[in-house]
Amino acid sequence: MPSKTAGNDAGNDAGRTSRAERVHATRELIMTVAERLFAEHGVLAVSNRQVSEAAGQGNNTAVGYHFGTKADLVRAIARKHSAPIEENRQRMVARIGHGVDIRDWIACLVRPVTDHLAAVGSPTWHGRFAAQVMTDPSLRSIMIEEYVSSPSLVRIMDGLNNCLPELPADVRAERTDMSRQLLVHSFAERERALADGTPTPRASWHDAANGLIDALVGLWLAPITTHPDEGQEEP
Repeated sequence: MPSKTAGNDAGNDAGRTSRAERVHATRELIMTVAERLFAEHGVLAVSNRQVSEAAGQGNNTAVGYHFGTKADLVRAIARKHSAPIEENRQRMVARIGHGVDIRDWIACLVRPVTDHLAAVGSPTWHGRFAAQVMTDPSLRSIMIEEYVSSPSLVRIMDGLNNCLPELPADVRAERTDMSRQLLVHSFAERERALADGTPTPRASWHDAANGLIDALVGLWLAPITTHPDEGQEEP
């Protein structure tokens, strides 16, 4: 016959499991609601109290209780997406190995994100959320930490550099910034169009990735305009 102590222990374990599941579900709900509100209105325009209310939390301090600061909430949302994207990207990078085809390396920048957004299903808010955060000076570093500094992206940039060894360092840095801007805002604009039900140039995220890859390959292979020699008089 089971002892009373054993029965109490089992009941306590079940209670702890149930509470952990409720906490996890609440955190997921808050992140989903916050991502949508931040994507649609901007991070600074939405308070933690508004997020708590929209998530149906009776306690208006729920965001602070579960995440801490708004920056912590933004980081949690970014990490929720960056983890599966990074897994996809690492698999693509591993398949390329030491390849020297620039299109392959550009595809590693684009397809893990578009595949993730396609898998999440419409409507998505991550593209617009990322664009909002990247334009916020106080939060931009969070996205940089979660995405740009990932091991796979470091490897991709090394691959691009190996494909274009003669590209000057300043031009390389400039085109890296241009690529980031094009990716962030292209994802956001397509996502916004899908949410609004307006036409898009490409029928699917897969096709949209093809267009972005074409554009980015052209950007990286574009000719470089040389500057006049210093001291040379202009006509």
